[in-house]
Amino acid sequence: MDVGSTAFILAATMAVALMVPGLALFYGGMVGSRSILNMIMMVFGAVAVVGVLWTLFGFSAVFGNSYGGVGLLGDVTEYLGLGSVVAGDEETALPPALVAVFQALFAVITTALIAGAVADRVRFGPWLLFTGLWAALVYFPVAHWVFAFDSADGSVMGGWIANDLGAVDFAGGTAVHINAGVAALALVLVVGKRTGWPRQARPNNLPFVALGAGILWFGWFGFNGGSALAAGNSASVVMLNTFNATCAAILAWLMVEKLRDGRATTLGGMSGAIAGLVAITPACGAVTPMGALAVGAIAGAICPLAIALKYRFRYDDALDVVGVHLVGGVVGTLLVGLFGSAEAPSGKAGLFYGGGFGLLGTQAVAVIAVVGYTFVVTLLIALALKGTIGLRASRKAEADGLDLAEHAEVAYDLEGGPITPGTTPTPDAVIASAERLVAGSAPAAAKESGPTT
Repeated sequence: MDVGSTAFILAATMAVALMVPGLALFYGGMVGSRSILNMIMMVFGAVAVVGVLWTLFGFSAVFGNSYGGVGLLGDVTEYLGLGSVVAGDEETALPPALVAVFQALFAVITTALIAGAVADRVRFGPWLLFTGLWAALVYFPVAHWVFAFDSADGSVMGGWIANDLGAVDFAGGTAVHINAGVAALALVLVVGKRTGWPRQARPNNLPFVALGAGILWFGWFGFNGGSALAAGNSASVVMLNTFNATCAAILAWLMVEKLRDGRATTLGGMSGAIAGLVAITPACGAVTPMGALAVGAIAGAICPLAIALKYRFRYDDALDVVGVHLVGGVVGTLLVGLFGSAEAPSGKAGLFYGGGFGLLGTQAVAVIAVVGYTFVVTLLIALALKGTIGLRASRKAEADGLDLAEHAEVAYDLEGGPITPGTTPTPDAVIASAERLVAGSAPAAAKESGPTT
């Protein structure tokens, strides 16, 4: 085993894990004050559901030997329950268990990204069911297409996008961001607009948004850099490109805001950072540092313009998952065909570096395939749930806030008034309950002597 690379991927995995609370804070700060807890729970709930499925059969579906060698889905029984990765394999550079947990985080974060599009109006239980179905029917197959490479000896066949098509997607522009963005669009079309849209509550906590964006930026170094699967020059180039693109995207987004609206906002700057990170994800190993600046700047300029389209086309993407992740992912994936350099770790030249139109066409095919498959299957899943158990919260729950309606909690107790009966118990009720428990289980002598402190 490569001890140095193992240590590096262990650190990268911990950085990616930190993206979960980062995303929860980023999304949670953008919703109204009566739905912040629900948004946090939607993120963590998606992580929990998909994490369990990943162990049961998800890792097999993504990295198992492709059924029939056609590159559509891995053998779901090959690593069933992940028991086979416990013993390890001394002939591999990285422990299989480490690869499993690193890629598990990609699966859970991709699914959690969708939550932002349907903020304030989806019931928590149906949301959890949706995440499980979507991961099994959409993410696992698409991730197999993109992340599963053929083994060197030809004994294991991987996905068709990575091997047969030969598209460049270093860390998941198609499998993660385009995938989540298209799913978000399909889901909001089925769920419908929030009551009163487009007028909605303002973000409840912009410092949370900034903190979440900063944590996500930190985690993205592990997300992109760790995708090199080794400690070396490739990971270093990827991290440099990730940093460059994010800086350029922030400036580009703020410039668009200043020219269009007359002011540069905190929310815009943080959104620009995420747009740059999204766009550089597929391109981080394919471009030079100057190319990374170009990718970030283009994404930072296009994404805020794309967000405005939701008002023209009348779809309620609450936290702009479509405008940032779908559009940013498409931009970054296609720009590989323009700015790709043969000197970069991916080793393929785009149009501006003497490679012609071939790579651009390959990237476009990958984009079209993921968009088409994900949109159709997600639409079917959402329609099935809507027609059976229902997805939408009641109008009263929307008005009262999903924190109280779905979780019987409030994030900010500003009034300090009495708690509604049947929700969170008062301190006196908690103390009384504890005293009854102690009195009921204590020895007879203790009961006779009276309560203890």
